[in-house]
Amino acid sequence: MRLTGGEIVVETLVRAGVPFLSGIPGHGCLALVDALRRRQRDLPVYVVRHEQSAVHLADGYYRVSGRPAAAFTSIGPGALNTAVALGTCFVDSTAALVLIGETHTHMTGRGVLQEIERGRAADSIRVLEPVAKYSQAVTRVEQLPHALGRALRAMTTGRPGPAVLSLPMDVQAETMPWPAGVPGTLEPTHPPRPPRPDPVDLARAARLLAGAKRPVILAGGGVLRSGARASGALIRLAERVGAAVITTLAGKSSFPEDHPLYAWHAGAKGTTVGNKMASTADVLLAVGCRFADETTSSYRPGLSLAIPPTRLIHADLDPAEIGKNYPVSVGLVADAAEVLEGLVAELDGGAGGANWRGRPYVAELARERADWFASLQPARSPEHVPVTISRALTEIRAALPRESYVVTSSGHSQAQILQEFPFYEPGTLVTTGGFSTMGFSLPAALGVKLARPGATVVAVVGDGDFLMTVQELATARQYGFGVVAVVLNNSGFLSIRDLQIDVLGPNQAYLCEFNTPPGGVTGDGDGAAVDFAALARSFGVEAETVSRPGEVEPALKRATARAAETGQPQLLDVHVNRRHPLSGGRATGWWDVPVPGYLERRRAVYDKARGDEALDY
Repeated sequence: MRLTGGEIVVETLVRAGVPFLSGIPGHGCLALVDALRRRQRDLPVYVVRHEQSAVHLADGYYRVSGRPAAAFTSIGPGALNTAVALGTCFVDSTAALVLIGETHTHMTGRGVLQEIERGRAADSIRVLEPVAKYSQAVTRVEQLPHALGRALRAMTTGRPGPAVLSLPMDVQAETMPWPAGVPGTLEPTHPPRPPRPDPVDLARAARLLAGAKRPVILAGGGVLRSGARASGALIRLAERVGAAVITTLAGKSSFPEDHPLYAWHAGAKGTTVGNKMASTADVLLAVGCRFADETTSSYRPGLSLAIPPTRLIHADLDPAEIGKNYPVSVGLVADAAEVLEGLVAELDGGAGGANWRGRPYVAELARERADWFASLQPARSPEHVPVTISRALTEIRAALPRESYVVTSSGHSQAQILQEFPFYEPGTLVTTGGFSTMGFSLPAALGVKLARPGATVVAVVGDGDFLMTVQELATARQYGFGVVAVVLNNSGFLSIRDLQIDVLGPNQAYLCEFNTPPGGVTGDGDGAAVDFAALARSFGVEAETVSRPGEVEPALKRATARAAETGQPQLLDVHVNRRHPLSGGRATGWWDVPVPGYLERRRAVYDKARGDEALDY
């Protein structure tokens, strides 16, 4: 029996347990799509309206299920449309396989339709190489089985990441014998057990934690990627040593946020309680995190973190992360679950554990947490009309079951969910971490719904973000993805407008509001607002519009009930307050954003502090 290259791809993905593909057909993937048609019962395909969304859909599915899915594109622009979504997967360490069409091998370099060839023939893949953990341009059909096997293993072995294969059109159509001569890489791959920490270093880390007076655990995205084992062990370890727990944005929801030991977040968009507990820790255990600038207040000493004198235990799958931004007392190259369970085992049998609730340190944490939430109450007042984002998030949380999934992307909605919105079950927040990608929320929510069809899935997204992939309402309607999109509509890129006001001063915001300029067509400065409810209905999606405090919770309950009953998407257009500072959240730390005069001031500070042990920015 002989199979085409497209049929080999499909057979491989079926055998490997890949759950589905998403993408858009084109002339550059004709033979692959024909092979998919022949196996449609075994490998479902979801046609999206933009190739970026195809990868976001696979990304959302992986974050919840732990199983990598695949996306496919045509040649040229279809392939390059995946770059933003691949960057999201790469930075956030999520696995997805992307198959891109390419110029037929016997025509490369001639400048055929949609070929990139002036620097190197058939060169789409080189554009995507920086955002792929593994990439390969397949030039012969005989290479396909091995290339597919390598890509599938690379995505999930060690630190997860996306893989890209470039498939020339003739390679998709050529045939080869099957199964004669085909390597065993076609069978489902089972990654080896995640790496365990070195026993000596693990014992050293346990001794540091056991002797700590003010221990803090920082949980990053690696904890969520490691699954339920890691989240369960995180709770046991925190209670065993009486440690305050903070999370990064990527790690949020890895620890139950109504737990007395939860200290919310440190960093520029963190909380006062998180910054206080993290900056005064004597021992900090960081698991599966990169120490990015927002978590660390742009590395300004003592504001969010003080390493040293805080002693750092840093655990990560990727050895390159350990010691990259802070000196470590103990480094552990291992999977998050293995580290956390190993520390619990090392500490079992010693003193402590059961009496953590009565410690003065925990009482201090409770006071700091109460002070933080008291500071939020003025912005949640029902007197503010339209409703503030802060008040809207409070009502959204009240409307949703504890185990609901919330998907968000960037801007005020993401930042304020980080600061204010509690999660109770592991992995129920799905968000872009280090890439903060606009356009992620809606297509990723479709992937989450595929992974958890019985769950309530809500995309909470700003209007500027939502407009980047709003066309996926058509995909949701076509396939019956019963998700709810909650658009926090402030008619602009107001997170950037508010940043401009904060760093440049009043009346300095520019280019960030969706308003008709004065003297324009309408002359009222309000002609570019989008009626999202009407837009949703044009896609065949039911929608409501609300704007007042007290309206969001009942409207969302109606929307989730309709989605559950009909299996169809719903949209809630929430007109939120645009008046600064009610329009956003609080900046509790420091974030380096250069403005006029910034670099000169930095140089002056550096010159003054040169030679000092620590440079205070």
